[in-house]
Amino acid sequence: MSDYPVIHWNEGGEARSARWRSEAGAPPPKRVEVVDDRINADSAYRLACEGTALLWRGDFQNARQLLQAMARRADEPPRKAKPKPASLKDTFNLHRQAQSQRARTLGMLLIPFEADHSVPLRRAPDVQAACADAYGVAAEPYIASLRSLQGLIGAYEWRKNGVEIPALGARIHPHYGVFSPIRGEYVGLVNQAPLPVVLKKQSLAFDIGTGTGVLSAVLAKRGIQRIVATDQDPRALNCAKENLSRLGYASQVDVVQADLFPAGRAPLIVCNPPWVPARPSSPLEYAIFDPESRMLKGFLNGLAEHLDEGGEGWLILSDLAEHLGLRTREELLGWMDVEGLNVLGKLDVKPTHQKAADTSDALHAARAAEVTSLWRLAAK
Repeated sequence: MSDYPVIHWNEGGEARSARWRSEAGAPPPKRVEVVDDRINADSAYRLACEGTALLWRGDFQNARQLLQAMARRADEPPRKAKPKPASLKDTFNLHRQAQSQRARTLGMLLIPFEADHSVPLRRAPDVQAACADAYGVAAEPYIASLRSLQGLIGAYEWRKNGVEIPALGARIHPHYGVFSPIRGEYVGLVNQAPLPVVLKKQSLAFDIGTGTGVLSAVLAKRGIQRIVATDQDPRALNCAKENLSRLGYASQVDVVQADLFPAGRAPLIVCNPPWVPARPSSPLEYAIFDPESRMLKGFLNGLAEHLDEGGEGWLILSDLAEHLGLRTREELLGWMDVEGLNVLGKLDVKPTHQKAADTSDALHAARAAEVTSLWRLAAK
């Protein structure tokens, strides 16, 4: 843990310090106040809003209740009504700012961990397995936010229980920090799209940015004999290998570390890049937000030179960014044209997730209009 920064505070008249862990990449708070069960929610929320971290020394379950009370205060509408945003793009930007501020504030409630990942607080649950799953070996005590611990526990349950994938008739088990395929409609598109005829000559496909390995598994189930799945994230590579092995496809799929494309060409290349061209606020958000459409443009830029003659590139992409005013359809088609790509066809599906029907969501208008598409692309 020597690479992790150190957090400093005063306690009992003595200067104290410990390693600081934040999967969101947040720096250690500069101001830390030691608190326990005696602090009330209003005081805790005020201090957190002012940038003071609260190192908890009381009962663990009381800390959970305090965090819930702080979250309720963070979610209260402002007393003074703000002007209505002029566009959905403005709404999106304000929504992101509010979510980022909320995360920073709630992340100010900190708890201590021992070197074995146990929490030395009264009534603390056993979180060692969840923390070890995300962090690995700790080697020395550390401090982290209670909110991040809750995220670790939730991810650990996802990994244990898995996500049902109808196209596979099986479950995919996402690791911590790897995007979970809970939006199953895009997986269904890959299962339904007609396979290129050229695959009969060479049964090979590339899966770019494989994540959990779910699309490689679908392609393997459809009978493609060899698949090369790439990713840059070591967590994703390990996750994909584990899932493909569990499903019995390890011999069909080579999981390799690469920036987008592996060496060579293939008759079919599949990519599901992050759908929203915005700046992530933490490393964990890179599966959702693609700053300046870097991965999307990188895929389009290299697709033609990696496709076999007669081959197809399948781009899985939501048009949510278009409804939010972050990208236009003309821009997308223009990038395809510049990179020497033709559109052979497109399969569309409407999302079925809960937010698409949540009228209280600030982005409901965009989510209600959203369509997820599989673009069938070929080199000109």
